[in-house]
Amino acid sequence: MRPTTKVTTSHRGRLAVVYVRQSSAVQVRLHGESTTRQYGLAGTAVEMGWAPGGVLTIDADLGVSGRFGAHRDGFTELLARVCRGEVGAIFGLEVSRLARSSGEFARLLELARLTDTLLVDADGVYDLSDVNDRLLLGLKGSMSEAELHLLNGRLHGAKLAAAHRGELRSPLAVGYVHDDGEVIVDPDEQVRQAVQDLFAEFAATGSALGVVKAFAATGRLFPQRKWGGAWDGQIKWGKLTHSRVLQAVKNPVYAGAYAYGRSYDARTVRPDGTVAAARVKRARAEWTVLIQDHHPGYITWQQFLDIEAKLAANHTKAGFRPPREGSALCQGIIFCGICGGRMTTRYGDGGRVHYLCQHRDPNRTTTCRTVAAVTVDDAVAALLLDAVTPQQLKLAVKAADELTDRYTRSHRAAELAVERARYEADRAERAFSHVDPENRLVARTLEGKWEAKLGALADAEAALVTARAARPPLPERDALLALAADLPRLWRDPDTQARDRKRLLRTLIADVTLLPQEHKDEVRIGVRWHTGATDEITAGRIGPGRTPAAALELIRRHGATHTSEQLAEMLNTEGLHTGRGHRWTKAGVARVREAYTIRGPRTVAIRNDEISVKEAAAELGVPADAIYNWLAQQQVPARRGPSGRWCIPWDPDTQAIYRRKVAA
Repeated sequence: MRPTTKVTTSHRGRLAVVYVRQSSAVQVRLHGESTTRQYGLAGTAVEMGWAPGGVLTIDADLGVSGRFGAHRDGFTELLARVCRGEVGAIFGLEVSRLARSSGEFARLLELARLTDTLLVDADGVYDLSDVNDRLLLGLKGSMSEAELHLLNGRLHGAKLAAAHRGELRSPLAVGYVHDDGEVIVDPDEQVRQAVQDLFAEFAATGSALGVVKAFAATGRLFPQRKWGGAWDGQIKWGKLTHSRVLQAVKNPVYAGAYAYGRSYDARTVRPDGTVAAARVKRARAEWTVLIQDHHPGYITWQQFLDIEAKLAANHTKAGFRPPREGSALCQGIIFCGICGGRMTTRYGDGGRVHYLCQHRDPNRTTTCRTVAAVTVDDAVAALLLDAVTPQQLKLAVKAADELTDRYTRSHRAAELAVERARYEADRAERAFSHVDPENRLVARTLEGKWEAKLGALADAEAALVTARAARPPLPERDALLALAADLPRLWRDPDTQARDRKRLLRTLIADVTLLPQEHKDEVRIGVRWHTGATDEITAGRIGPGRTPAAALELIRRHGATHTSEQLAEMLNTEGLHTGRGHRWTKAGVARVREAYTIRGPRTVAIRNDEISVKEAAAELGVPADAIYNWLAQQQVPARRGPSGRWCIPWDPDTQAIYRRKVAA
């Protein structure tokens, strides 16, 4: 940078700004010479006449790309100072590298022209009021942008070629290392065991959160490879997180596959003009490169596809209903046959579970329908166990054999299509090879035919890959027959968890529908199997309204003279049970009394200063239901007599409490 007459006293009276930038953190860490040279421009500014206190170094953009200035705090500060007229000159190794975007570079030049700001680099000093300097800088900016495009094209082309060969090296997932150009499993046995445990726990629990809970319950840690800094490339151990599990089970490298181009950068322009960049994942069919059996895998490719399907089935926001906690067997797959809505599961006191359709008709204030879960679950489980018998499984195996035969025929057809397409492509290649290269009229025609045949060959090979990937996973015949013998015992085993029963049920049954009922004491259940077949079964309802006739008759006969507790003792003595087969309790008898309006024994108030709820309602001028509601919420004083009737002490203090409730 030689002295020039373009630098005036006016320029030296303002700041000389040294803008320091490198495109990435790797460049900052590995290419320190460039950073040193840029910081050295402050000395150059002093040599050109600026006072040491008048030189400002802006280095906030070290490690930040120059393609989008809106993301660069240092560049934004530079523009602000230029607009305020505080800057006399901007120093850089290459002024064209101040901004890689032509639009941003042109904006900087225009602001520098309006504020009489000089631009200085190794080639000289540029005065933007001089048309020749503006033309020169504009040309250098366009060349800089074109240079970036060409460099990216060359680099990306080389990377893509190496990726198609499966040789492009990238940071490997935990459990793998590079060895002389090959990908091998980590020689550390502890690391291998941790990865194997992760996939084993996912197979057992069926969810990423289940894997996290399993590791946390046993205090196991999971390895993670650190990148950058003092721990670059080394393994550190820590707690397994949900995101780490999802990264592992979604990574095809663990299935022995090499994949490239699984995601891409998508940029959008915000209303304020800033550019937002995000990483968008591609579907598996759109991956740029996918090479199966590239290296040893912890799982097979089919297991990877099964995990992918399982994760999709766990996605509740997409409408799926995976097996969850709780004893309700048909939770998530039961529908209402009246309104067509999905029924929810409600758990109540005492372990009571109900399936509830919460759809409300505009002309009604109540929900659609409710049924005890045990009524539906027992009937559906019995149907499932009856279906999984050796006789039924023989039919299933026969159907599987027919499916295998159809697959074999379609598979063979795809292989023959590939063979024919390859023959046609070889024939076109031979015809093109025998033509005189100087006879372009014929050579162009034969070249076009050859390219068309190569395209047909590629399509046939893709169809063969699709046919092979669509091969149905068929279970072993002996394993199926053994399952039929052990399934009832396994199903009823108290150690079998409810989630395992749900997962087994859903392997065969697609959904369950409660059909419109014809009798109030029965439930019609429609079952749709994954094969498309349907069954309809009928189950008797239990609970209030389904009390055994003998027990109901005894409660009716003695209800007016005995309390609920006395009736429960009488019923148990007679050997009578509830509709669910349980022993009678005071609460159970009370529910039957309420359902059938069976009054208890009438008792008088123990003290003369007590009145009944109806008498209190008449005294206060409010409905009796209001007082019952206050009593249920324990908002007013009262006591219950031996028959369960409410007795209210009607003294002045109690009357004042009740009258305040009425006033409120």
